[in-house]
Amino acid sequence: MTLELLAWTGLLAVLGLAGWGLFQLRVYLSIGAGYKAKVLGTAWFVSGRRLDPARAEQVSADSYWLLRPFSAAVDDQQRSVTVSLAGFHPRTAVWRNGFGVTLSAGRRPAPLGPAPSSPSPGYAWRTRAGPPEVHRIVNAAFEEPSSRKLQRTYAIVVAHDGEIVAERYAPGIDPAMPLPGWSMAKSVLSALVGILVQEGRLALAQTELLPAWRAPDPRAGITLEDLLRMRSGLRFSETYANPWSDVLHMLYDEHDTAAYAASRPLTSTPGAVWSYSSGTSNILSAIVRRAVGEDRYHAWPRAALFDPLGMASAVLEPDGAGTFVLSSYMVATARDWARYGQLWLEGGRADGRNVLSEDWIRFSTTPTKQSDGRYGAQWWLKLNPEIGGESAAARAIAADAFFAIGHEGQTLSIVPSKRLVAVRLGASIQIDTWDQARFVAELQGAL
Repeated sequence: MTLELLAWTGLLAVLGLAGWGLFQLRVYLSIGAGYKAKVLGTAWFVSGRRLDPARAEQVSADSYWLLRPFSAAVDDQQRSVTVSLAGFHPRTAVWRNGFGVTLSAGRRPAPLGPAPSSPSPGYAWRTRAGPPEVHRIVNAAFEEPSSRKLQRTYAIVVAHDGEIVAERYAPGIDPAMPLPGWSMAKSVLSALVGILVQEGRLALAQTELLPAWRAPDPRAGITLEDLLRMRSGLRFSETYANPWSDVLHMLYDEHDTAAYAASRPLTSTPGAVWSYSSGTSNILSAIVRRAVGEDRYHAWPRAALFDPLGMASAVLEPDGAGTFVLSSYMVATARDWARYGQLWLEGGRADGRNVLSEDWIRFSTTPTKQSDGRYGAQWWLKLNPEIGGESAAARAIAADAFFAIGHEGQTLSIVPSKRLVAVRLGASIQIDTWDQARFVAELQGAL
């Protein structure tokens, strides 16, 4: 047994003696194994990155030191990654063609519907040489000012007026490599809901959205708009530092992420209080599934959104119950993430076709009053302090800017008045190492 494992086991023993109990210990082991299996599985089988399972920075660096004692076994034949701590409560992430990897949280994943058709070829971006200052800004994003707090930028694409004006990748990453966007997936969920609203299959004022939410259950009054704007009133803790929080339990210890989130009780009147919740996004994903229908659901996002945009690399990953985890699990190349941003910049049009209505874009980027203007509908309108919000740079960003923001500093920034779309992907485990406000403010100035 390694010294790290002894120290880790000792820590858990102390926690147990302090009253956490065997149940909490089991959850801790399951979540640690689940997170490591999911991250490695997506990197290995979707991104095509042959990472060292023991030393990959995404599961070992900085605050992830607690995951080091978990052993990981990659099975290329079965296309799976299995992780456990000394064999206790193993978790396996399994790749399935067209759907990325699914984490098996104690149960065999449900069969999926027909796979998406082979993606249409991605549209070629037009390119032009951007100003030297733009390239300086991009290059600076790959530097490491401090050896103790690393930015770990993997990919940046900057588009202006519909053309790529700057682009760079870290060693081992290339333009064809799809990378996780984490909570950037929520912005894609917004588009999928918007398409269904445009088609009349969902409505913003709709209530009794799930079979379990029927009157007299108080959750029956939650509207579709409440869910989109993160004001459902459902109890849900979005705390990543606490391994027993709802968000980690939902993602890494639950077979059905939406069912878990939907089972939470109300703590406030629907529509009254804003509270950021990945659980809310997964409930929306289940509502999309019901609206589309089982026979079409798993192929529908590609047909409805990705193919019209030419996003050939985009992959949505489902949970064990087969519902896409649109709070967190979408993988695409930096260029395709930028193409998605361009859709919103162009008022919902792509390749001469209306994919989203201007009304939906206006709705999604209208501030949610209960959020003090920070949030729209699955889009951020202001940056949080840990990535530069409330700074002088943040105040310099154009008022019409909006953002998709993901775990470890994944960002998609759209500034319509500046005709700017910028994507940054990486692994800023210490999130305050990435200053998103400065990055966007400097790009604005340079363009």
